[in-house]
Amino acid sequence: MNSRETQLQAFDRLLTIMDELREQCPWDKKQTMETLRHLTIEETYELGDAILDNDLDEVKKELGDVLLHIVFYAKIGSETKDFDIADVCNSICEKLINRHPHIYADIKVEDEEEVKRNWENIKLKEGKKSVLEGVPKSLPALVKANRIQDKVAGVGFDWEKPEQVWGKVEEELNELKNEVKANDEDKIEAELGDVLFSIVNYARFLNINPENALERTNKKFIKRFQYLEQKAKEARKSLHKMTLAEMDMHWNEAKKI
Repeated sequence: MNSRETQLQAFDRLLTIMDELREQCPWDKKQTMETLRHLTIEETYELGDAILDNDLDEVKKELGDVLLHIVFYAKIGSETKDFDIADVCNSICEKLINRHPHIYADIKVEDEEEVKRNWENIKLKEGKKSVLEGVPKSLPALVKANRIQDKVAGVGFDWEKPEQVWGKVEEELNELKNEVKANDEDKIEAELGDVLFSIVNYARFLNINPENALERTNKKFIKRFQYLEQKAKEARKSLHKMTLAEMDMHWNEAKKI
């Protein structure tokens, strides 16, 4: 691994390149925080894909892309004299020190859960009006549900055992079945939301990230369906012309790959 001096030199090199691009490149000169925002979100998802694929070389590249965006925002902030990269770094350093009193002060903690509880309580003392203030509004619903449940659990609003959570899942499933029978679309949607929310909560008790679990299933389904498409192509058939029995046979073959 590189020395701290080498790491700092590399970061300084990036800052210098960012200065040069902002001054000389027509595209870079034109960018604002608003125009970069959707690109930053895209880069973050690409990093997430690389992590799930366990492609460490790609993780390294995607981390570079995300870091570039952080430096870019800081450069724009320096131009408006609102903040620069030093302010960004010092801000997160102060936050980390303040929220880890078990490291930088004399607070004692027993385990990870106590650290999380302290973290949320400190945030409230810092002026947050709600534990849920830190959950971004634009998060995808599945990720948002997981973050909401994680945050309220941090202040003690939680079930005690996984069995209790599974009981809630079953309760919500029964309510969904009843609304499906009643054929009320608005209530069906509401109950389906309750089912999904309770499943996310159960996943948390199993120590499973529901987003990762669902994406794993997505990838598995894509791989198997593309195998099915390939077999149809080899047989010179369209999927529409395949029988369900043929599709099922190839689908089961795909499971073994």
